[in-house]
Amino acid sequence: MLFDTHAHLNDEEFNEDLDDIIKELKEKHFDGVVNIGYDYESSLKAVELSKKEDFFYASVGLHPHDSKDYNKILENEFIKLVKENEKVVAYGEIGLDYYYDNSPRDTQKEVFIRQLKVASELNKPVIIHSRDAAGDTYDILKAHLNGNTGIIHSCSASAEMVREYVKLGMYISFSGSVTFKNANNVREAAKAAPLDKLLIETDCPYLTPVPFRGKRNKPPYVEYTARMLAEVKGISYEEIIEITDKNAREIFKIK
Repeated sequence: MLFDTHAHLNDEEFNEDLDDIIKELKEKHFDGVVNIGYDYESSLKAVELSKKEDFFYASVGLHPHDSKDYNKILENEFIKLVKENEKVVAYGEIGLDYYYDNSPRDTQKEVFIRQLKVASELNKPVIIHSRDAAGDTYDILKAHLNGNTGIIHSCSASAEMVREYVKLGMYISFSGSVTFKNANNVREAAKAAPLDKLLIETDCPYLTPVPFRGKRNKPPYVEYTARMLAEVKGISYEEIIEITDKNAREIFKIK
């Protein structure tokens, strides 16, 4: 069964037709969708959604864009969400974004390290956002993962970097970008990711896969990412969805 490890159904883009999407997910027998928080409000919404359906789960944390807003009060609110809600299965998305630099890089790194510590103390895997920051992301994970594990979300790293992330115990998740015509580098990264560390995601409403580019993304479209990964890996679609579902349940500790 399909498992979308990174979605944002907690985004206002889905306010009007969320019930229709849920119906579609049930018809397609989805095993899971993890809605990812990126600030307190979106994290709270992800938690609320996790109570709506058995196959909805949540992750909480502060996106690197907003690192400048991090403080102890906010940290305690995230910790409270994790401790009071058993369907919070991960911490994030956290990490580094040097493409937009919405927060100073030193601040991003400090907050990234702090949130890695919190996640480790809570025994929750981390969801890692890394854009144009692979080197620093790797160095910080190597120094501060502290025996924890996590997911490189919507991986755009080089094949070499993927292999290094895997040595740290990280899982590698691919989004619709792996289907893009000019994304040969992403497909090479997918080739480098071992099957037992491979995951699929939509990052909806963003990164809509071919053949729906230009439209809003949604969890059912994760099928097209899975089909491309099956092609890249030289195995069947059925094998890919079985493997990625098993891996998702493993990292999120879902029985």
